[in-house]
Amino acid sequence: MKLVIAIIQPSRLEAVKEALTEVEVFRLTVMDCQGFGRQKGHTEVYRGHEFTVNLLRKVQLQIAVNEDFVEPTIDAIVKGARSSDKGEIGDGKIFVVPMDDCIRIRTGERGPEAI
Repeated sequence: MKLVIAIIQPSRLEAVKEALTEVEVFRLTVMDCQGFGRQKGHTEVYRGHEFTVNLLRKVQLQIAVNEDFVEPTIDAIVKGARSSDKGEIGDGKIFVVPMDDCIRIRTGERGPEAI
């Protein structure tokens, strides 16, 4: 079992969800978050004063998958999250981490069956 964590642009969320549905990945958690990478923020003007916004709004997806679904999940996220054919700075990141256990609270099932 793996936990796939993706940080993407908020505007690409619907495209990613559609791509995940195509590969039969239906369970995910979505969280609003903030951060920056190479973009290093941007400047905005508010009431005539310019200021730098260091943290940019992002969306974090957490998807627990069995081993067979790891690569299809990654491919779907990349397909949906890229802003162009070659991609652009700020399109996001995907992290894949091992997951020791999963427990379904309702039934007490554990492991791959609980996902």
